[in-house]
Amino acid sequence: MTSSASAGASAANQPTVADLVHERALACPSSTAVAGADQELTYGELDGWATAIGGALRAAAPSGQEDVVGLLLPRSPRLAAAALGVLYAGGAYLPLDPEHPVDRIARTLRDAGCSAVVTAPELAGRLPAGTWPVTILDETPPAAGGRRWAVAGVPPDHAAYVIYTSGSTGEAKGVQVTHGNLRNLCRWHADAFALTHHDRAALFSSPAFDAAVWELWPYLAAGASVHVPDATTRRDPSRLRDWLLATGVTICFLPTALAELVATLEWPAGAPLRVLLTGADTLHRRPPAGVPFRFVNNYGPTECTVVTTSGEVPAEDVDSRPPSIGWPIGGVTVRILDDDLTPVPPGAAGELCIGGAGVARGYLRRPALTAERYVPDPAGRGARIYRSGDRVALRADGELAFLGRTDAQVKIRGFRVEPDEIAAVLARHPDVLRAALTTWEPVENDLRLAAYVVPAGGRQPSPAALRAHVEAHLPAYMVPAAFVVLDALPLTASGKVDRAALPPPDRRNDPAAEPGSPLEERVAYLVAELLGLPAVGVDQDFFLLGGHSLLGAQLITRLRDTYSVELTLQGLFDHPTIGAIAAEIERMVVERIESLSDDEVEELLA
Repeated sequence: MTSSASAGASAANQPTVADLVHERALACPSSTAVAGADQELTYGELDGWATAIGGALRAAAPSGQEDVVGLLLPRSPRLAAAALGVLYAGGAYLPLDPEHPVDRIARTLRDAGCSAVVTAPELAGRLPAGTWPVTILDETPPAAGGRRWAVAGVPPDHAAYVIYTSGSTGEAKGVQVTHGNLRNLCRWHADAFALTHHDRAALFSSPAFDAAVWELWPYLAAGASVHVPDATTRRDPSRLRDWLLATGVTICFLPTALAELVATLEWPAGAPLRVLLTGADTLHRRPPAGVPFRFVNNYGPTECTVVTTSGEVPAEDVDSRPPSIGWPIGGVTVRILDDDLTPVPPGAAGELCIGGAGVARGYLRRPALTAERYVPDPAGRGARIYRSGDRVALRADGELAFLGRTDAQVKIRGFRVEPDEIAAVLARHPDVLRAALTTWEPVENDLRLAAYVVPAGGRQPSPAALRAHVEAHLPAYMVPAAFVVLDALPLTASGKVDRAALPPPDRRNDPAAEPGSPLEERVAYLVAELLGLPAVGVDQDFFLLGGHSLLGAQLITRLRDTYSVELTLQGLFDHPTIGAIAAEIERMVVERIESLSDDEVEELLA
């Protein structure tokens, strides 16, 4: 299957995305480029700041070409300026998530061989010691203008950025994406969604998630503006909907689980949003009839520049089939092949193999793994294809149906996870002899991770201790929802862990003491309903029961609707048991009442 879109002129003669952004800065310096809650940069300011950053990087490393520069910055205008500055210097930027454990940040910086790191004053304390020079950005951009440090004619096969993904060997691996790859993504996106400088987009994703690349560069290259929601808004579907409306966002990406929720909310007929993009996980729901925007499902591994296939999803009253992952984007080809890289018959399942302009260079400093996953195109012509490990089938309508994985890799809340990486971290705990990971689905369409450990030396590690250990080394989405201690792991005849024989997790991590007040009963009911449990005890921990940040946001919304209190996600982390949540609600209600006048109290009671 080949996309009908032409790849256009030779990539070698095309400007880089950084060139396009610079051109926009020259043409419309006073137009908004990136805006956050506390800061807004015009294109002139963005270009000036990036010029200064690029100059500092080139001064520190004059050769500079393809040097990897770490960016430890939050989603913000500063992140955009720093990334553009690295591109201006001829380097490749490596975005890091400030919420990741310091241990993981350190390992990523060392593995990438970073030549420098750019961070913010408030995050400098999370930056591990290393040999790299550090540039600290405050919130004051330099004046626009001055010498531009970009190297003219950057080859399209030079790396533009590096994104790290989970690795089956126990260590994450960096994917090198080139300027040519990024240019193809931006060109397709601009054509497919008719971007203009009037569009307003949202930067929602974690900086270390490759979707953030897609949320930034197509819009800046087109002269549009990018807007950044605050952390509280990101985690609350209703608040996010209201923010999108108030900000006038016209096109945005949301990860699958959140997009499904947001699409089902009430939307005014005249909503500015015209396209809601989603992806990163299996889409189970179609949008309800009457939504005032296009709903577009997308698929693509990091190794092939964010998006490989894309397709609009009709409303549920138009098509009752499971949503597809669409068809190839411009400049990209896909084939469905068997284990011998031979095409399968139409309609048969096979491995999705990707070719064309989206295929990245490969894994940073991992030639053997690159050669294993990026293989010569069996059709010849000297090109490479990427073996995705994803099983698909071609439907009769020409769209692709996603069928799962060919290996143990899983998707958790939109993130690719190699279970063996988590098992390797657990095995480093002093109380753990062996560990294995599997998944289970306590609630329909909500896949969770379950960890199974064999204790060392007769010890009995608690779920809370194991969870804390994983949280210290891995991102939140890789923390198992359940921990099960076994005397031994079941094995197959060949000596491998028999995951099918692992017992289902029992999520009762504490004595199931019954609620002692109507408030505790109501909170317990809401939590049990949300987590798909028959009942929960007053001493049980929301997160050890299987809760996570997205479910936490949903719980906060339900509590706000019920009790008119503004519990935060951090407050939920600080008070995770049913009893503690109820006590926190009671405290907030009392504070609210004490702050009211007598007349206001009477009005409230009335």
